[in-house]
Amino acid sequence: MPQILPSKVIADVVVVEPDPHGDERGRFVETYRRSWFPLGREMVQGNRSEKQAGALVGLHYHLHQADYWYVLRGRARVVLHDLRLGSPTDGATVTIDLDGDEDRGLFIPPGVAHGFAAHRDLLLWYLVDGYYNPADELGVAWDDPAVGADWGLVDPVVSERDRRNPPRAGIDPALRPRLGLRT
Repeated sequence: MPQILPSKVIADVVVVEPDPHGDERGRFVETYRRSWFPLGREMVQGNRSEKQAGALVGLHYHLHQADYWYVLRGRARVVLHDLRLGSPTDGATVTIDLDGDEDRGLFIPPGVAHGFAAHRDLLLWYLVDGYYNPADELGVAWDDPAVGADWGLVDPVVSERDRRNPPRAGIDPALRPRLGLRT
């Protein structure tokens, strides 16, 4: 039975530590099960992201979509920041390291900004509970002092899109997530 660990820092974030099974032939790990997540819905799309060491992605957030991340290869420093109005942890930031050599999954609810820094070449497999919707692809500045993220990189490679994300204080109030808002 996997360990299901609710975050003590950000409400509704869940870390999963599944039980790997193996022998001389190899190994098997159940990486995801819908029943592990009380707030989860059916995951409808799977994605694969490959990044080189030194790349930084984020911070992104969605008003309506949850993510489930699982690093298959490499090492990622994941930063989460709660943007949800009405959340008991609004404004909290947490850092979680995910490594392909350690079996851990991460459930990220809507309204929690998320990003990662690739500390080693990285293969991230993730599921989402909504089909791609450009109107639900929002962001907050990865280097905003109000977020206080420790990415663990000195000179990250950041996309132009992520460089243009506003600071937390500059997010349009109509685009601020609210706890429990989900369609």
